[in-house]
Amino acid sequence: MGKLTTNSSHSTTSSASSSSSKQVYQHRTLEQIQNELLQECKCCTENSRLSKGLRERLERLPRKMRKETVKRAADGSSPLFVACRRGNVHITEYLITVCDADSELKGMYEVPEDRSVHCVTPLWCACVSGKLPVVKCLVRLGANINALSDTGSTPLRSACFMTHIDIVQFLVEHGADIKKPNYNGGTCLINSVQSVTLCTYLISKGADVNARDIQNKTALHYAIQEHRLKTAQLLLEHGADPFAKSHYGDDALQTACLKGAYHIFDYLKKRINYSAERLADAHELFGSTLIDDLNVTRGAVLHWRLAHQIRLREAVYIPKKPTIEPRAAYGYAAEFTTIPELDNIAADIDAMRVQSLLIYERILGIDHRDTLCRLMFRGASYADAHRFQRCIDLWLLALQVRVQKYSILYSDTCLTAQALVRLMLDLIDGCDEMMPVELYEGSVPRFKDVYAVFSILTTNIAAARQLITIRPIHRKQQENFDRVMKCLTHLMYLMLATAKTDADRNAIYKSVHTLVHSKVRSAITNDTLLHLCVSRLNVIKSGYFNDDSSSLRIVFPSLNVAKLLLDCGADVNAKNESNSTPLLVAAMPYNYDRDVIHTLLEYGAHLDEPNRQDDRPLNLIRNNPINDIPTLNYLPLKCLCSTVIVRFGIPYRNQIPRTLEEFVKRHEPY
Repeated sequence: MGKLTTNSSHSTTSSASSSSSKQVYQHRTLEQIQNELLQECKCCTENSRLSKGLRERLERLPRKMRKETVKRAADGSSPLFVACRRGNVHITEYLITVCDADSELKGMYEVPEDRSVHCVTPLWCACVSGKLPVVKCLVRLGANINALSDTGSTPLRSACFMTHIDIVQFLVEHGADIKKPNYNGGTCLINSVQSVTLCTYLISKGADVNARDIQNKTALHYAIQEHRLKTAQLLLEHGADPFAKSHYGDDALQTACLKGAYHIFDYLKKRINYSAERLADAHELFGSTLIDDLNVTRGAVLHWRLAHQIRLREAVYIPKKPTIEPRAAYGYAAEFTTIPELDNIAADIDAMRVQSLLIYERILGIDHRDTLCRLMFRGASYADAHRFQRCIDLWLLALQVRVQKYSILYSDTCLTAQALVRLMLDLIDGCDEMMPVELYEGSVPRFKDVYAVFSILTTNIAAARQLITIRPIHRKQQENFDRVMKCLTHLMYLMLATAKTDADRNAIYKSVHTLVHSKVRSAITNDTLLHLCVSRLNVIKSGYFNDDSSSLRIVFPSLNVAKLLLDCGADVNAKNESNSTPLLVAAMPYNYDRDVIHTLLEYGAHLDEPNRQDDRPLNLIRNNPINDIPTLNYLPLKCLCSTVIVRFGIPYRNQIPRTLEEFVKRHEPY
């Protein structure tokens, strides 16, 4: 009996071992098939087929296993997706009919024209790739003709973008939704303005010529933007509204002026009966675009002369409305109202560019996107010419308008603030390297400008911080807020560096005191201003400047800014997201500054409070080879006791006075 039992046990073990070996073999076999399948699909031509050996091995698998086998993706693409992109009908049909491949399984597709990457179905991929035979095959085999990409774009809409007219016609004839926009409201017609033939076909099939996207733009706006005269004519002939305004208030005529589309501009003037005032404004705006975007001065003067003649046609001169008050940022310049004034301006390219800014503000408004973009561009041109105060004036105006119109959470507002601060940082310490001071337009940057930027950014900062806690939370807005926080710490540094009088210093103290007591913190890492001003990682980057590491101006850790914050009531033992105090951040080897650390200790920073990783300032400072701070002088008995209680897990809750419980708790790594 015992012998029989032993044999039975041995048999069971052998069976289990055999079963395990078989599973391993099957797994390896399937993996080989999957790899070979993907490789053959990647290398296939439009008319090639899978190798006979691979097809035999696939067909020997149970149908369920076969289906799982063809699901495997490489670089975000399944074999079916790859075959569709390559335009191979034979493999596409084989994978769907024989292997039950999922025709809706999405993959990653990079559009060649704009290098954008999208998560799309095989049908979408085939449409964009221009593979009509594959498109026909997929539709015949039941693929969803209106399946959406990650941006809500249908195969039809994307085929329109690529101008694959034959695919568009096939999809429409087989039920594709011609009016379905993507998540941004872009329609098939909007995507087709590059082709008159395609637009004609879509309109004949019922496309809405006045459909709007999320920018409130119609297909006519996009046709004008791309200087498509024939398309614009077609759309207007089929009922497109030339007075439809975009989100920024641009209709067809204004769009043509802003984009420098002269032939469309001329066509609109002939087709539509605009008022004399509107035509004069249009010529003035078109002339401004010529000088700003194309640097065509003679053309600009010509259009401004035409505008003046139009204003003089009637018995009474048509005034320029609305009246714009002179701005310091424009050098208090005013628009020309006579030909002699225009002739004087035409002799001075800088005066012409200022004239252009005046025209943009009057016609478009100071908060129009194009006006603000030109303020920034003109400011950058002044900076390139070393006329830094003119640059600061224009950028400061743009920042003020953007904060008032939008908020500090708006990306363009943040970019403007970063550009201003970065310029001021470069000027405060780099003027001798760039050019002699006597060639400057006075002392740049001026305290009043630095203070103005600080005031603009802090006016509603507490409200902005509250907004980014409301769900859904947008990461981009959090990042923008944190960039503004960095700007503020650098502005404190700049204010201290440029202050010349007691009144300046009193203004600094008052404004920083208000900011500190608003208790604002960074959105992502929960840093206080004090955390930021002791970190070397706190730098300002800007797309308007070279941002390689060698060009970045590093001003932190800063003893002066740290003392300012502490004098204004900043919490020296505040903890950020990782439970690090400003002292712990300052004690990091790459941040180590003896004077900053000594100042924090003098203001009551705790040496032994750990962060979540149980790092302690005391250990970092003691281990620093250049440290000479007598740390024992800053270790009170209650800190030592708290550390011992935490280290040995001694129960303390309800055992010590309540006022001490929170103190001991701060010494726990959690």
